[in-house]
Amino acid sequence: MPKVQSNGAGAGRRGRRVASTLAEINVVPLVDVMLVLLIIFMITAPMIQRGIDVNLPVARRSNQIAGERVFVTVPANYREAHIVYLDQEPIRTEILQARVRQKMERLTDKQVYLRGDGGVQYQDLMDVFSRLTAAGVEKVGLVAKLPGER
Repeated sequence: MPKVQSNGAGAGRRGRRVASTLAEINVVPLVDVMLVLLIIFMITAPMIQRGIDVNLPVARRSNQIAGERVFVTVPANYREAHIVYLDQEPIRTEILQARVRQKMERLTDKQVYLRGDGGVQYQDLMDVFSRLTAAGVEKVGLVAKLPGER
């Protein structure tokens, strides 16, 4: 409600002046700041996501992988920790078969791609390979990178 102010020269005469107070919040600067923050987060969010660091061996030829992919990654410290990664989830090798069976139930193509660090011993890869085939995986593909690929 507007305030009525008197100029002191006789109350109730022509000297009245109506002053309105600004009780509204200006949201335009707030919206501008929020849009800038949204753009910053949209740009930086993909940069923050990282996978597991694996030094893949180099192959002269390899094919592109198409369709839904299930990756099992064997890190360099497998011999000490006995942990592999099913996609991005760390799993102990004792429960790897059960987890792979669960994942394979809904897939028509029973294929898993095995990524092993270049420093992993061949016996360790064969241990994981045998666990995958025991879990019902029909095809196990070994992932390598091309020369010059990052």
